[in-house]
Parts: sequence; C-alpha cells; structure tokens
Amino acid sequence: MKPARLVNGFMTVGLWTLVSRVMGFARDMMIAAYLGTGPIAEAFLIAFSLPNMFRRFFAEGAFNMAFVPMFSKRLESGDDPNGFARDAFTGLATVLIGFTVVAMLFMPALVLLMASGFAGDERFELSVLFGRIAFPYILFISLAALLSGVLNSAGRFVAAAAAPVLLNLFFISALVIGDLLGWDTGLTLAWTVPIAGFGQFALVWMAAKRAGFTIVPKRPRLTPDLKRLAIIAAPAALAGGVVQINLLVGRQVSSFFDGAVAWLSYADRLYQLPLGVVGIAVGVVLLPELSRRLRAGDTVGGRDAFNRATEFSLMLTVPAAAALVAIPVPLVETLFERGAFTDKDTLNTALAVAVYGLGLPAFVLQKSLQPLFFAREDTKRPFYAALFSMVVNAGLAIGLSAQIGFIAAAVGTTLSGWATVVVLWVWSRGYGDAATFDTRLKKRAWRILLSSVFMGMILWICSDILHMFFEMMGLKELALLLLIFLGFLSYFGIGQTIGAFQLSEIKGFVRRRQR
Repeated sequence: MKPARLVNGFMTVGLWTLVSRVMGFARDMMIAAYLGTGPIAEAFLIAFSLPNMFRRFFAEGAFNMAFVPMFSKRLESGDDPNGFARDAFTGLATVLIGFTVVAMLFMPALVLLMASGFAGDERFELSVLFGRIAFPYILFISLAALLSGVLNSAGRFVAAAAAPVLLNLFFISALVIGDLLGWDTGLTLAWTVPIAGFGQFALVWMAAKRAGFTIVPKRPRLTPDLKRLAIIAAPAALAGGVVQINLLVGRQVSSFFDGAVAWLSYADRLYQLPLGVVGIAVGVVLLPELSRRLRAGDTVGGRDAFNRATEFSLMLTVPAAAALVAIPVPLVETLFERGAFTDKDTLNTALAVAVYGLGLPAFVLQKSLQPLFFAREDTKRPFYAALFSMVVNAGLAIGLSAQIGFIAAAVGTTLSGWATVVVLWVWSRGYGDAATFDTRLKKRAWRILLSSVFMGMILWICSDILHMFFEMMGLKELALLLLIFLGFLSYFGIGQTIGAFQLSEIKGFVRRRQR
C-alpha cells in the first residue's frame, strides 16, 4: 500500500467514524435530555457497557489482533483465506453463544462487578433487567468485528467503518418513536441494543459476500490453524482482560458518587470523538498493512507506514486534546445541558473532559505502537504493558478517590495511558529501523505541539467573550461553532506557517480520495 493509499485508508475510516461519533453525540444529547444523570440513565449506561466491555475482549481486542495478521498473510499468499475466516467465524460464534447464555444467567453478579455502588437501590434491579436484554449484542457485534477484519485486510474499509452509524440511527429512531408512542425510555433503549447489533452484522456480512468472502458457519472443529490462532490470541486476551479491569476500576469508583457514572460516560463520548476518528482509523488500516509489509520483507515500507500513521495521529489529536482542555465547559454546556441535564452536571462532566483530554494523544499513540507488535504475532509484550497500566490505573483511581472524588477515575485512566505509551515505545526499540521515527516526523512533531498550544490559548481567551455575547441572544450554539472555526483557522494557519504540516499534502490526499 503506497503512502497516499495508506492515508486514504485513514481518511475513509476516519470520515465514517466521524459521522458515527457525531450521530452518537445526537444520541447522547437525546438520552441526556430525556434521562439526565438519574437512576434510569445510570442503569442503562452500565447495562450497555457490559456487552461493550466483553466485545472489546473478544472482538476488537484479543481475537481480531490475532486474526487480522494471520488472515492478511493468507490473503497475500492465496492460501484459502475464505476457509480460514469461516473456521474462525464458526469457532467465535460457538464460544459467544455459550458465553451469552451464562452471562444472562449471572447478570446480577456482573452488575455488582461493574458497579457495586448500585447495591441496595433501584439502579441495581434496573441494570440487571436492562443488561439481560442488551447482552446478546455481544454476539452480533463480535461477529461483525471479525467480518470487518476480513474487509479491512482486503483494503475495503467503507462498510466496516460505516456499520457503527447504524447503531446510532437505531437509537435515535427508537427514542423518537418511543416518545411518540409513550414507550418506557429505559426499556426502549435496552431492546434497541441487540436489534442494532444484528443490523451492523447484516451490513458487513453482505459487504464481505460482495467482496468474494461468503462466510457461512458450519459444524465447529478445532483445526491446526485455529489452535495457532488461540495460542497467539491468548496473551492478547489476557491483555484485553487487563484493559477491562481498568474500565471496571473506573466504573466502581464512579458508582459510589451519585451521577458520576453518567458524568464520566458523557465525558467519554467527547474524547472518544477524536480518539475514534483518528485512533481507530490508524489501528484498522495500519495492522494489515504492516502484516503485508513484513511478509514481503519490506522494512523501509513498514517504517514509512508506521511514521505516517504516527504523524497523522499527532496532527489531528494533539490540537483536539488542546481544545478539550481549553474549552470543556462550552463544549459540555452546548452539547448536553438541556432538559434533565443541569449546570452541576455540566461542570462535573467538563472537569472529566479536560482530564481525559490530557490523555488523548497517549490513547491514540497506543494505536500506532501496538500494531508493531501484533503484526509480528507478538501479543505477549502488549499484555505486560497492559498489566503495568492496570497497576498504575488502579493505584491512582482507588488511592486518590478519597481525596479528589470521582475525578480520580479519569486521572487514573489518563496517567496509565501515558505509562502504556512509554512502555510500548521502549520495548519497540528491539525491532530496529522498522520502529524508529524518521526525519520528517521528528521535524514536524514539536511543531504540531507548538501549533496546538497556541491554538488552545486562543480558544481559552476567546471562549468567555464569545459565550457571554451570544448567550445574551440565546445563541450559545453559534458561539461554540465560531470557537471551533477559530480553532481550526488558528491551528492550520500557525501549523502551515511554522512547518508542522503542508496543507498542499492534505489537499492532495482529499483530491485523490474524491477520485
């Protein structure tokens, strides 16, 4: 894959992820307006997070990190990639069906594991009910993730990247229809989860079929390839389990503070926008690309792919982080403060947004560093890095909660993210030139940081003035739009001037994409 095509892949995945995240904001704005941060909202957020937690364990995490390199190499050599994908699909479906049944039976224990602060109040019973309804989502979305890995390995990114849009379309439609018909909002949201998951699965299955991969399950059998897949996936599964422990720690800490589960969830949505648009795009495109380069013995091409992915990540996420730190209150107030969402909710959510913003570059850099290991079928060292991250996160989140309250969960997440980056970077030195920064990246990285700092200062200075002026006219949304436009102009203007990037390169990528 040439650099231009590599960046086009980033842009394709990033664009569709942006559409999904924007629609996700619309969804969360509606949920916040209907439910605020009350017990039904917190119960649904915990119930929805349960299948998503295990989804990262089974799908985007352990299984796909092992499956994509093996499938990419088979695709490159023509060694029956469809048969391998079919066997993997059957094996994953078999495991997930059994796991789903067990999880639904033991849902009360899972809810306590996620949020023991709910014990003894109405949030617990609601979470158990909503969790049992929503949990089958894991089956559909994990199989959809496997099919997405097939498509991405074949260089077909559109359907897999567009599938999450369906989830938000289903949610928005269900909320509107449910409100018109007088349905219970909590139950409506819970039932929408598995229905939307099936819709996502159907979309990518049809796309895979059009791409020439007809993947239909058959009687499960443990082939030598699946044994190797399991062996490679095991350390990644352990790493995925450690990551989920980090999430559990944050949920547990926040569950002991009324409203904190919702505050952190809404803040998570804000920083997940740039993380999803850039981080997911880089991870999805870079892993199969590095796997192909390694098989071809192309060290120079692999190094270039790694550097361009890192440059792309920094160029878009460092300014996003600066904006989240500089103007969290206008962001949260404009997006969420309406209906049942109060000004107290705004201030607490904004605090979490700023803390998460400080960790945003770390979360995205992990997406650039991890493929260096996974493409070489090295899943052990990412596990050890995740284990170290877990210790840092738990120590900070639990240790600081008595002093600084719910925000300790966000502090732990951010600092453990940077700790993981440091560990992965040190260990990647063993891969030699293939994992080193080239001259172009070294030249541009500090300029990107400088441009972002200046942009953040401009936003911070102008935010109060614009907000005060437009709020008097009832146009705070316009104030936020002007701030975003001002940030865009200042960042790209300063960046172009000091050489952080070349706008002509970006325009060239866009023109190639349009063709």
